[in-house]
Amino acid sequence: MTRCTAFARYILTGQYPRLNAMIQMYLSRLNKFLMVLLPLLALQASAQEKPGSFSEYKKMYADVNELIISDKSSYDIFVEDKKLRVLRSKYYESMIMSENGIQNNEEDFSYSELVKLKEYEAFSIVNDKGKERKIKVTQTNEKQSRQNGVFYNDVKERQLIFPNLEAGARKVYSVQTEFLDPFLLQSYIFGSGYPMLDSTLEVRADKDITIGYRIFNDPDNTIEFSKSEKKGKFIYRWTLKNVKAIKMEPNNPGFRYFIPHINIYVKDYTVDSKKINVLDNTEKLYDYYKAFTKNLNKTEDTELKAITAELVAGLTVDNEKVKKIFYWVKDNIKYIAFENGYEGFIPREAALVCKRKFGDCKDMASITSAMAHYAGVKNVTVSWVGTRDIPYSYEELSTPAVDNHMIAVYNDNGNYIFLDATDRETRYGIPTAFIQGKEVLISNGDTYKIIRVPVVAAENNEAAGVIKLSLDKEKIVGSGAFSYSGYSRSNILSQLGDASGKTRFEMIKSLVLMGSNKFYLKDYTEANIQDRDKPYQVNFNFELDDYAIQVDKELYINLCMDHTYEKLTLEPDRVTSYDLDYLSSENVIYNLEIPKNYSVKYLPDNFSLDNDVMKADFKYTNSGGIISLAAKIQIKKILLEKADFALWTETIKKLKSAYTQTLILIEK
Repeated sequence: MTRCTAFARYILTGQYPRLNAMIQMYLSRLNKFLMVLLPLLALQASAQEKPGSFSEYKKMYADVNELIISDKSSYDIFVEDKKLRVLRSKYYESMIMSENGIQNNEEDFSYSELVKLKEYEAFSIVNDKGKERKIKVTQTNEKQSRQNGVFYNDVKERQLIFPNLEAGARKVYSVQTEFLDPFLLQSYIFGSGYPMLDSTLEVRADKDITIGYRIFNDPDNTIEFSKSEKKGKFIYRWTLKNVKAIKMEPNNPGFRYFIPHINIYVKDYTVDSKKINVLDNTEKLYDYYKAFTKNLNKTEDTELKAITAELVAGLTVDNEKVKKIFYWVKDNIKYIAFENGYEGFIPREAALVCKRKFGDCKDMASITSAMAHYAGVKNVTVSWVGTRDIPYSYEELSTPAVDNHMIAVYNDNGNYIFLDATDRETRYGIPTAFIQGKEVLISNGDTYKIIRVPVVAAENNEAAGVIKLSLDKEKIVGSGAFSYSGYSRSNILSQLGDASGKTRFEMIKSLVLMGSNKFYLKDYTEANIQDRDKPYQVNFNFELDDYAIQVDKELYINLCMDHTYEKLTLEPDRVTSYDLDYLSSENVIYNLEIPKNYSVKYLPDNFSLDNDVMKADFKYTNSGGIISLAAKIQIKKILLEKADFALWTETIKKLKSAYTQTLILIEK
């Protein structure tokens, strides 16, 4: 017996117990390592089917700069050490199809504190004398992810620079991450800006783990689904082949409204014969959320309480107290969005927010509700809501993917007031524009309530004006007074911001400009900038050269000097809905003083339309030496669906025709 076989015998029979324990420990570690590595290797193996040749693809995709050959993701969900673990692996492969495609030599993937990066690999595949050669990506860069409206988040992006690209070369990368919180699994999107041959999501889960999923934007059931069993695991697979390139059109409501995608989630899993619930309905989602708020603001803060007492001194009506608090938060707490691990879910203590004088949406909800409590108002509570770019209801998808925002809500005897301090300009009593029509999950201790945010009526978002006009030969001399209420007000003031001097002058000019680019703004004044409860007002004086057209004794003037919505046309091949942000109303009166030596030869006909998307009325009158045009336009749909496109196009065509009507004066 050699020493090697003797050594093996000792290990196998358990002699040398200390050494045996060490071996078992290493084997255990190796098993865990393989559990992490093998899913990624398996995904690569399944994805790395030999692609077609460049010439074959070029025949089918002649006008494409890049073709995605494979975009495959998989979740491995299992229980280890009595805890649920979730690993996600991704494999991506694309082919450069043109010289322009070479410029796109970058790809990136993201990870964070709650979605840990475990490993990745990336390389180019190029043709080297008729053979494929892999060239490893060595130029990479980790950078902070930039999201609109977010000052800081913990999401990192790994940028990959692929070398030696040419037409026919391929970009390949694979990456594995681990979700530390099984509640936070992400959507899988079946689509890209490039055409895609194969888009697949696979979930491999232990048999005692129950998986739930919801598919969106697949009305014809084109996504193929299969479920199988292998080695004690259930394998779920969703595949979409030959996916067309997605066209991102302006003013679309958000990709979740039209791109096919799937949201998966863990319903429950079993440990030691005990079932542990994760997600399945709104009640379970609320159980997850309330853990983040159950201990919020339990400790009284004397400083914030004193500030509140001084703020509401003399007020006896709860509604007035809440309004005062709401405006104080808007004016004194600067909105700065933070998303860092669970800080993206847990509101900070009101005392800390007060001390810092800044916070994110959750922090503003926290301090608003705390101050209301100090003021003796009981029915103000923190709540969850999704912005309008998220299409789901809580019933459709009871996971954290259903919402992305927090506000405070005041229940004023059944009249719900939505207190979102992140928009500094929106007045008390109306919600922020970006949550209109959305469901709100209102916290009430151990229970919750779901209510829907109303869509604010167009007449509450009115732009109203009176324009006085006189003629100096062919030049218009005029003065105007405009007022903006609701979202019209907040939208304009948000854009103007703190601009001053020449910059503000030019911004006001673009706001009130009418007639033509020869519009000359002489001066202006503003009112009610700070008073949110009153319409923002602009009074101005202007001149407009060469606007009236003199032909012999006749003078031609187009009284309708602002052609609102004229350029809001929809492309004939548009696919996605058009989001108008909010319902709006315009009500402008133009008064032209008839020169003493002129009379009216032709007064344009009145114009009126009223359909499902717009109501418009143009009324001309001649009285007391003044020609007046009262022009009213009201938008009736906040989101134009594809079924509305033909009607909208026809409506704009009629509106343009009404805009061209010309008044004719004749010299006496």
